[in-house]
Amino acid sequence: LSACASAPSNGRSPTRAPTAAAEAPASLQPPPALRAQGVPPLPQRLSDTGLFVPGTTTVRAEHIAFSPQYPLWSDGTGKRRWLSLPPGASIDASKPDAWDFPVGTKLWKEFSYGRSVETRFVERLADGSWRFAAYVWNEQGTDAELAPPRGTAIAVASAPGGRYAVPGRLDCLACHDGGATPVLGFSALQLSPDRDPLAPHADAKTPQLADLRSLAARGVIRNLPQRLLENPPRVAAASPTARAALGYLHGNCGHCHNDSGALASLDLALAQQAAAPQASAERTLQSLLGHASRFRPHDGSQSKRLVAGSDADSVLAVRMKTANPMARMPPLGVKVSDSEAIALIERWIKTDLPTVEEK
Repeated sequence: LSACASAPSNGRSPTRAPTAAAEAPASLQPPPALRAQGVPPLPQRLSDTGLFVPGTTTVRAEHIAFSPQYPLWSDGTGKRRWLSLPPGASIDASKPDAWDFPVGTKLWKEFSYGRSVETRFVERLADGSWRFAAYVWNEQGTDAELAPPRGTAIAVASAPGGRYAVPGRLDCLACHDGGATPVLGFSALQLSPDRDPLAPHADAKTPQLADLRSLAARGVIRNLPQRLLENPPRVAAASPTARAALGYLHGNCGHCHNDSGALASLDLALAQQAAAPQASAERTLQSLLGHASRFRPHDGSQSKRLVAGSDADSVLAVRMKTANPMARMPPLGVKVSDSEAIALIERWIKTDLPTVEEK
C-alpha cells in the first residue's frame, strides 16, 4: 500500500519511471467524472475512513487482519494490515493470481517505529478505479492527518537518520501499477496457510490473521480452485533456502519485475504464481541465470544478473546491499539495506544455484 491518487479501473496508468518527485494534482478532489457520481474527496482524518470504532483508535472488529508471508521490507518498520468489504460482497478468486476485488473494498496498512507513524489507505471506487492515500499520525497517537499530495518527511527519532519519508500520491503507481492487481500482499500465495518458516520479517501466524482457508470459510473469497484449499500454494523450490529466496523476491520485487507490467521488456520475472508454481519458479531462474545486466559497475565492465556461486559477481545481490541510493534496489521506500534478506540471497547464490546450473 503506497500513497497516490486514483488509478484506472484496469489497474494500469501511463507508463512512467518510478520517482519520488512525481508531479501530483493540486486538488484533493476526485476527477470530474467521479465527482458527478457523488464520490467524496479523501477524508482529512484517518478516523473518517472507517478504520476505527467511532471516537476511538480501536480497529473495528469486522475488519479482516492479515499478514503476507513474504512482507515488503520497509526499513524495519512494524506493520499491521486490514481489509474491509461492503456487506454481502466477496472477492472473486477464480484467477488465483489476479483476484477481483469488489467496489467499496478498503485496505489499510499501518507503519510504526515504536508508535504509529503512518497509515496508508486504498479504496476501490464506484467506477472500478482505485485511490490511494497516506495519513500521518500525530505524536499523541489520537488520529492521523491526510498527507500532502507530494508526500512529506517527518521527524521520527527511531527512523533511519531520524527522518521518515511519506510518499507522494503518485509514487505508489511505481509499485501498485505493475502487477496483475493493484492490491499487494492480499493474494493466494501470500495468504497461504502453508507459510514459509524462513521468510524474512514474516509475522507469526495467529488465529487473528486471515489465511486462504478462513477467508473461504467466511465467504470473503469465492471461486478459488478447490485444489488450492486442499493443497495450499507454496513457492516451488528444491530447498528451504531457495523457497525463501524466491518468496522474498516475489514479495519485494515481483510487483514490478514480471511478465505483464510496464517493465516486462526487461525480461526479468521475479513474481511467483499460485496457479503455476513450478513454471513460475523456472521462469524466474531462466530470467536471472546467464543474463547480462544493463547495470554497470563503476569500472564499466560487463555484469550479470546472477552468477551461480558468486554473490560478488551477481548484480541482484550487489544492488540489494549497495549504499548508493541511485543504484539500490528496490528504488523506493528503502534507505537501509535488508541485512537478513541479503544474507538469505547470498546463501542461495552460493549453495543452491551451483546445483541448479549443474542440472
